[in-house]
Amino acid sequence: MAPARDPEQFFSSLSSAGRQDVLETLRRLYQRIVLDYFQSPPQVEAQVDAFVQLAYRLDLPVSRILEIHMELMADISKQLKLEHRSEDILLDYRLTLIDVMANLCETYRRATRQVLGYTAEETR
Repeated sequence: MAPARDPEQFFSSLSSAGRQDVLETLRRLYQRIVLDYFQSPPQVEAQVDAFVQLAYRLDLPVSRILEIHMELMADISKQLKLEHRSEDILLDYRLTLIDVMANLCETYRRATRQVLGYTAEETR
C-alpha cells in the first residue's frame, strides 16, 4: 500500500529552508544506499524503501532524484581521482539509480491502482 500524501507537505509547498533540509536528508539516505549497495542487500532494500517513501510523500520531482545521484557520483569521482583510482566503478552505481526509480514507479503504480479502486487481481 502506498503511503498517505499531504499536498501541504509536497516539496513544491515547502519553504526554501524546508526544501534544503529535505534535500539534505535525501542526499544522506542516497549516499548510504550507494555505499551499502553491493555490500548489504537486505539493508539496502530497507534504505531504498525509506528513500522512495519519502520521495513519494514529498511528490519529489524525478529530476531532483537524478540531481542527487549525479552530484554524489561527481563527489565520488573527485575522490577517486585524488586517490589515483579508476572511475570505472561509477558505472556500476547506475544500478542504484535504476533500483530507486523502479521502486518509485512501483509505488506510484500501487497508488494509482488504489485511487482507481482496482484489486491486485485486476492489475496483473
